[in-house]
Amino acid sequence: MSAIVETGGGGKGDGKVRGKKLNTNVDMTPMVDLGFLLITFFMLATTMSKPTSMTLNVPDKTEVKETEPLKASKVLTLFMGKNDDVYYLDGIAADDPKAEESMKTTRFGPDLRSVIFESAKRINAAYPKDDKGYGAFVCVIKPTVVSTYKNMVDVLDEMAITKSKKYALVDELTDSEKKLLGDKVKP
Repeated sequence: MSAIVETGGGGKGDGKVRGKKLNTNVDMTPMVDLGFLLITFFMLATTMSKPTSMTLNVPDKTEVKETEPLKASKVLTLFMGKNDDVYYLDGIAADDPKAEESMKTTRFGPDLRSVIFESAKRINAAYPKDDKGYGAFVCVIKPTVVSTYKNMVDVLDEMAITKSKKYALVDELTDSEKKLLGDKVKP
């Protein structure tokens, strides 16, 4: 612990009796030790921030499962374009004659989130839940050659935020989708 050390003050020798003047000093060496002990304790006791990452489940390559084709009416298809644009078809296939007038554009963030929520609400209300308790809503995400990696991460973030359970990443566009998107996805 710290100690108080008193050092005496001598008189001037003039013969008068006076009280002793004492100078008080505090030895701070033990306080420095205590400070370093506290710093060491808090460094070892606290958890450092952990890097956050997103989990992405991919199908097993060895196990090939035949799945039934998705109905276009149950699907929201997102095409990532240039300049952070997202083109989408809600409940309609790209080869449908009405697809060109049904395709809409939105931006990342709250705009895309509201599109996902509205589509999921509409589709899940129209179709019953599957045997696992998930709704019928499926989101198909299709990056294009002009989209960026950041766009892909942003869309996956939106899937996590909206708690969408069923979505698929498809890296190739069909001929009808290429024709539908036209110059929007050309570099």
